Amino acid sequence: MKKKVTMRELVGARIVLAACIAVYYWCWARNDWHSYYPTITNTVWIFAFWFYVFLSLREKRYKKEVADELVVANLRRCDAICLKISLIAMVCIAFLCAIVRFTVTTEVIGYLLMGLLVCLSVIRTILFSIMDAKGV
Repeated sequence: MKKKVTMRELVGARIVLAACIAVYYWCWARNDWHSYYPTITNTVWIFAFWFYVFLSLREKRYKKEVADELVVANLRRCDAICLKISLIAMVCIAFLCAIVRFTVTTEVIGYLLMGLLVCLSVIRTILFSIMDAKGV
């Protein structure tokens, strides 16, 4: 029996991809370099690639199923909320960088952006799960 694909599963999978991007950035942005960093980056890259391939197959299968308009509307609402959150966060990061420009390195700015990416994917998943459960 083939398991039915849910939008909650597809939205939640974005957290894994965001975490892979953040770990990959962490390995690249380090000032110290250890011999195991290429192993970590290669492992993360291969895992993220295959995860994305399997996720694409699940999305293709989801599109063949009957679409639920309420789920699509909830996802659009969540995306709109996350867009507003990301706009506010990026403006705050930009002004923070302008204020403390001599003490904040580009590495820290990158960490802030990667943290924002992971946080937004988690917030999007939580918002979508709450809206989907309540049937808003």
